[in-house]
Amino acid sequence: MYRAIVTAHIACGVIALATYWMAGLSKKGSPLHRGAGKAYLLSMIGVVASSVVMAGFAFARDMFVIATFLAYLVVITVTAMALGWLALRRKRDQTAYRGLGYRAAAVLNVASGLAVFAFGIAKGDALLMGFSWVGIIVGGQMLWRTWKPLAETKWWLREHIGAMLGCGVATHIAFLGIGIRRLTDALGVQVDLGMVAWFAPVVVSFLAGQWLQRKYLATPVRQPAAVTAG
Repeated sequence: MYRAIVTAHIACGVIALATYWMAGLSKKGSPLHRGAGKAYLLSMIGVVASSVVMAGFAFARDMFVIATFLAYLVVITVTAMALGWLALRRKRDQTAYRGLGYRAAAVLNVASGLAVFAFGIAKGDALLMGFSWVGIIVGGQMLWRTWKPLAETKWWLREHIGAMLGCGVATHIAFLGIGIRRLTDALGVQVDLGMVAWFAPVVVSFLAGQWLQRKYLATPVRQPAAVTAG
């Protein structure tokens, strides 16, 4: 049963990775972009569901570090998935977007991040301590925006871009940190990217976010009105 779940997890992860880049490289708002985005979210549901089961198996086998990390990854990934989807569905009502569910998710991200950080200290695990800040920062930013919502017209696009970049971080961490190792082991090659696999996607996501915001959200510079000679 466990092998079947792992196989399903890997299959969904491969589909998620492919459709993520398909959506990212296609024209924004095009049928291909939307279709690939829907396929990505559906495949990520499979990834998340299988991750929950795998975390349960790890906990039952007293593999508490792995179980904690998987459970935490589910929290931040589901948050990003939900926000990316809801930003498009509620683009005309920011108040509804930042409702009770949004605030609950914000608190859950902060609380889970703090819990993972404390557990990482107790276990002396640098990965848990470092990655815990993702939930703390994301949740803290969400709480800030419930108090001070975005004033720009395309607030929903900023939220969508940020959320989908967060999904991309989770997708690529899973591939670089776990998936690629299984693939290379099957080929008889030893590859271990270490901490690079976990933190490189975060850095790349930040840089990509800056570029996307300048491209799609930058305020156009108004040209001065021409003066007509009298």
